[in-house]
Amino acid sequence: MLIIGENITIGTDAVMKAIEERDADVIQRKAISQVEHGTHMLDLNIGPQKRHGVEVMEWVVDAVQEVVDVPLCLDTTNVAALQAGLKRCKKQAMLNSASAAPGRLESVMPLAAKYNAKVIALTMKKTVPPTAEDRANLVMEVLIPKAMELGIPMGDLYLDPLVLSVQGMQDYAPQTLESLHYFKQLSDPPPMTVVGLSNVSNNVPWEHRSLINRTYLVMLMAAGLDAAIANPLDDEQNEFIRIVEERDDSTPLGRLLVNLYDAIAAMEELDPSLVDMDDPEQTAIWKTVQILENKVIYADGYLRM
Repeated sequence: MLIIGENITIGTDAVMKAIEERDADVIQRKAISQVEHGTHMLDLNIGPQKRHGVEVMEWVVDAVQEVVDVPLCLDTTNVAALQAGLKRCKKQAMLNSASAAPGRLESVMPLAAKYNAKVIALTMKKTVPPTAEDRANLVMEVLIPKAMELGIPMGDLYLDPLVLSVQGMQDYAPQTLESLHYFKQLSDPPPMTVVGLSNVSNNVPWEHRSLINRTYLVMLMAAGLDAAIANPLDDEQNEFIRIVEERDDSTPLGRLLVNLYDAIAAMEELDPSLVDMDDPEQTAIWKTVQILENKVIYADGYLRM
């Protein structure tokens, strides 16, 4: 599982202030801590940056590359800033993101091809298609043909089926899982897949976010996920990844996660008889799975129900 560290984002006050003040120390400490926790790539999200995008992207890329030696994922809607960042990257970069919308498709995809970059392709135009079939159609009719036209290898095309929050949009969660199953059957070799993991718990109370994120990650991995933009500092999430990748069923938790993985991989439901309902940790995972499969309506107090 390729983890793309999400913690250098203008969406946080600390990073926004650091960018405004050109305080490299804040950015560099975040980069170092994520790499020390095992992240394989760093997402540098500078936001739209319509006026100063080129300057900001160049500054952030240089600051990060001074202290860590991992590939970078450049994240902005400013195409000129993407190109400026690509010129500074020392390793093969990733662009976040193209989409099936003509403007992004015709600007970001060719940029990825020109600079031999990996590219995240969102399976959407103006809005997110409601069904897995609709997303797969966009991939087959628009995204894969464009990548092939430009000579982008399937191994460098990362399809994003789009994760939305269980808070008000939980019906998308099982459709995203189904989309991943579809994507892996669309070409030979199959395209790669990626999600923005923490989107699934947006607007959810902080104490529930990690549980929802890491449970969904196990399910996504089983459906065919290759990479996730996620928080590498979440040690419990990292342990879930380890258990699944090593198929470590030596503990009750490990057995449950392996069983969950196998059920989703087979496009089946997790057998409740495999869950020890007297174990609070297993019960919490079971209840979270029911939310993510849209079988129980999400509420902030769902673990107490």
